[in-house]
Amino acid sequence: MQRLLVLFDLDNTLVDRQGTLTDWVAEFTTRHGLGDEEQAYILSLVADRAYPSTFDTIRARYRLLMSAAELWRTYCTDIASLVSCPADVLDGLDELRASGWRVGVATNGAVDIQRAKLRATGIAERVDGVFVSKEADARKPQIRHFALAAARCGTELDDGGWMVGDNPVNDIGGGRSAGLRTIWIANDRSWPPDSPGPEHTVPHARAAIDVLLLHSVGNMRTTT
Repeated sequence: MQRLLVLFDLDNTLVDRQGTLTDWVAEFTTRHGLGDEEQAYILSLVADRAYPSTFDTIRARYRLLMSAAELWRTYCTDIASLVSCPADVLDGLDELRASGWRVGVATNGAVDIQRAKLRATGIAERVDGVFVSKEADARKPQIRHFALAAARCGTELDDGGWMVGDNPVNDIGGGRSAGLRTIWIANDRSWPPDSPGPEHTVPHARAAIDVLLLHSVGNMRTTT
């Protein structure tokens, strides 16, 4: 039986990036003696995506003694210590692989911070492959990103599969362009109007896993 492929986004799909960043900003401003009024500004700098260059801006604004490189390394360590993946999601990743799925992570971002989160949460040991955009300058929604992620899982896009994520453009639109079926993690949002929707909309990653497990049962019935 052919193993089915599913690629998961990382941030705000498998882990709560927004909540983690809010906690980090509070700790960062306290550590460096910054006022609470600075939290919104710092959060705006890292909200979409943080890179080492982000901390050049932070260091210059607040005249911090640590180098930008030191601030980035500390950020990676801090985020890894704060982030978590729900136990039922981790169990679900194991269930998918036990049911014959190839499970991968396809994420934009810097390699060191994304890999640190994957290791700290236990996700890394529960998937077949990981691709981070900065590894080859291939960002979602580019089809090449999904192709490289599929390759890390030992398969190809031509074999079909699924993409699960929270971003309508990067994950759902990109996954569809790559020939994958899609599941959108709504996170209490409504699907954007006038945009082709996903095959499934669910509230969180565990619900997406349950949908996929049902599909794996159906696949086994049709191939046996």
